[in-house]
Order: sequence, then C-alpha cells, then structure tokens
Amino acid sequence: MSPVIRPRRLRTTPAMRRLVAETTLAPRQLVLPMFVADGIDAPRPISSMPGVVQHTMDSLRAAAAQAVAAGVGGLMLFGVPRAEDKDATGSGADADDGVLNRALRILSDDLGDATVLMADTCLDEFTDHGHCGVVDGRGRVDNDVTLERYISMSLAQARAGAHLLGPSGMMDGQVAAIRAALDAEGFADTGILAYAAKYASAFYGPFREAVGSSLEGDRRTYQQDAANRIEALREVRLDLEEGADMVMVKPAMSYLDIVRDVAEMSDVPVAAYQISGEYSMITAAAERGWIDRDAAILESLTSIRRAGASIILTYWAAEVAERLS
Repeated sequence: MSPVIRPRRLRTTPAMRRLVAETTLAPRQLVLPMFVADGIDAPRPISSMPGVVQHTMDSLRAAAAQAVAAGVGGLMLFGVPRAEDKDATGSGADADDGVLNRALRILSDDLGDATVLMADTCLDEFTDHGHCGVVDGRGRVDNDVTLERYISMSLAQARAGAHLLGPSGMMDGQVAAIRAALDAEGFADTGILAYAAKYASAFYGPFREAVGSSLEGDRRTYQQDAANRIEALREVRLDLEEGADMVMVKPAMSYLDIVRDVAEMSDVPVAAYQISGEYSMITAAAERGWIDRDAAILESLTSIRRAGASIILTYWAAEVAERLS
C-alpha cells in the first residue's frame, strides 16, 4: 500500500513552520532610508508616508542610533535642501556644507563602522528642475555632463564618510566614472551600490513629497520602461562590468520577476528597494482596517527575500529589526 503523502504535516505548529522555512528575514538584511532637511527646527511629517519624517540633524542622529541598536544592516541618507538653495546644476550636492554631506559627517562621527553608511548619489533633490542630472538646451538630461557632477558628488560623499555610494540616476557609464574617480583619489575601499535596474514608476509619488522634488514632467528618457525585462539584465551586466560592488532593483514589489532574474545572474549582492508608494499602499490599507498591518509588512519583505534579494531597503527597517530581534 502506498503511503499517504501529507505535505501539511510540515505546517502543523508555529515551531514546525519555523523549522522548515525556506526563506528567512534578518535585521542585518534591512537598510533604513532616511531624509534629512535643511531649514526645519523639528521633524516634519511626510503626509503621504505616515510614520516617516524629514529629520533635523538632531532627530536624524537619534533615529539613526536607534536603528543601529535594533540591528539594521545600514542607513541610506537623502538630503533635502531649502528651495532657495537649489539650482540648475545641483551645486548643493557636492558642497561641503550641503545638507547631505553634513549629515554624512555627523553620522560617520557618531557611528563609525557600527553600521554601513550609504549616500544617495544623485542630483534630483538638489536641482531646481528636479531631474537627476544637468539639463541641456533641449530640456533633456546631458549624460556626460551629468557624469562629471556625479564624480564630484561621489568624492564629496566619500570624504564625508560614506561607506557605500548609491548612484541612482541611471546615467550610462556612471559606475565606471565614479569607480575611477574614487580609486584615483585614494577611496579604493568606498563601495558602489548601483541602482542598476531603476524603473520609471508611478509608485514614486510619495518620495517626491519626501524630498521636496521640483520635478515637472517625467524621467522616462533615462529610467527604465516598466514593460522591459531583458533591458534590465543588460543594465545590470554593464554595471557589474564597470565595477559595481552591489546592484539594486527599484521598485521591489512590482518587479519581483526582475529581482529574481538579477539574483540568478549577479555575482555580487542584490538589493531591492521597497519604495515609498509600496510603503504607503500597505500603510493606507492597514489604517482603514482592510489588512493586518504587521502581517502584511512581514509578508511583503519576505516575498522580496524569496525573489532573491539579499538586502532590502525599506522604511520599516528599524521597526522590523526590533520585531525580529
């Protein structure tokens, strides 16, 4: 007589399910994105991202220390300058007294090597037109002129203490240009987390509020088309060939197939960014009582891990790290 096959035997108790879980989620795999703003004297709530704020320098220090104590793997910093400090070339991005570089120095002094300090290496927060690069006379982003700005920004962030730089503008050749500049200036140990597959997504809306974006129009001439899959792998291969130490897929939840593809072909760690719109959808549904908030957060993060990401950027990083500890 053939035995009765009952897969459910491995689901009978919480302890059994924990024993046989194929995918695990740990605090060290989570990175907390943080916004620090000039010109405010108290943390400013972001209305479209309940629970997330633009920090002052003091509140940034406190929140960063709390996140590191909870065991998060890293912190990704975004600077939010005053509107009057923005200009066509994003000069605040590489200024020593720019908001992002000041924040990096402060957290580097506070935390040292206790966490991985990451910096968003992009101009969009600092330009008055809101694009990720320098705009030419036709209103299009000039790739090669923008690379020169990224080089200067990268060196400023490395000097300020960043362990990892995150070029997110999707300019051709950005990883190679930054890597060559870092090596030439003695920053061989400063790594590059390449936003290798960054899509032009409708889910970035709340982030635009978070950074006070000045963007009019869209970024479809340099970010990827949501319809394209093979193109993403080409972008990743190029970044790997140019020396990326890690590669990222952004967004995460609507692009789990891309996360899986990249994980299967990459020989460096793969990150995925659970972006603002993904955060806000879950938050809004939970506030209305439509879903179980805590369960949905863990399920969403586990799905990203299951797809193949070894690192997840999420606005819930500190909260989840505390729950998992």
